Amino acid sequence: MSETSGQLSFDTNTDADTDPATSATAVPGLRYIADWLAPDAAAALLAGIDGASWSAQLKRRVQHYGHRYDYGRRTVATDASQPTAPPLPVWAREPAARLVDEGLLDREADQVIVNEYQPGQGISAHVDCVPCFGPVVAAISLGSSCLMDFTDPDDGTKLAVPLAPGSLLVMAGPARYAWRHAIAARKSDPGAAGRVPRGRRVSVTFRTVLHTSQ
Repeated sequence: MSETSGQLSFDTNTDADTDPATSATAVPGLRYIADWLAPDAAAALLAGIDGASWSAQLKRRVQHYGHRYDYGRRTVATDASQPTAPPLPVWAREPAARLVDEGLLDREADQVIVNEYQPGQGISAHVDCVPCFGPVVAAISLGSSCLMDFTDPDDGTKLAVPLAPGSLLVMAGPARYAWRHAIAARKSDPGAAGRVPRGRRVSVTFRTVLHTSQ
C-alpha cells in the first residue's frame, strides 16, 4: 500500500479541444492511497455491492445507504414521502471502521453512496455538498481504472488523477471545499502508451452527515 499526499503529480488532461498540459500541479488536502484494498478484498466488496438493489434514478446506477442524497435539491433528503435509505450494510461497515482506525475520518461515515460508471459515463465537475457533509470525503475505486479531473478554483488548471482499482482517494481541506472534481464521459483515457479503454467502474464514497434538514 503506497500513499501520496498533497503533492500528486500527473500529466494533466483536458477535453479534446485543449492541448494537454505539460506541467504537474498539486491538490492541497488530497490523499491517494494505492492498493488500500487487496484484490481479493476489492472483489468481495464488489460482490457485496452487486448483491444489493440498484437505483436507476440517474443515467448511471446508484445505491444510497444511511441517508439518501436529493440530487434535485442538492441536500440530504428529508421528505417523508420519499423512500428512506437503508442502513449501512455489513460490507460498508468494515471499511467505514477502518477509515477511522487509520485516522482518515474522525468518526464513522453515516452516509455511503455507490456509483456505477459504464464506459462512456462520467460525472460533471462539482464539490460535494458543503452544508450536507463533513470535512472529509473518502472514496474507494473498484473494477476499472479511470482518470478523475481536479480543477484549481483560482486559475482553472486541471489535474488528472489516475484512480486504480482498490485505491482510496481522501479529500480534505481545499481538495474537499474548493477544488472541483469530475470524471469525463468517455470510453477511454489517455495513457503513456496510448488510449486506455475503460471497463465498468464502481466507486464507494464514505461521508459524514452534518444535518438532515434545510
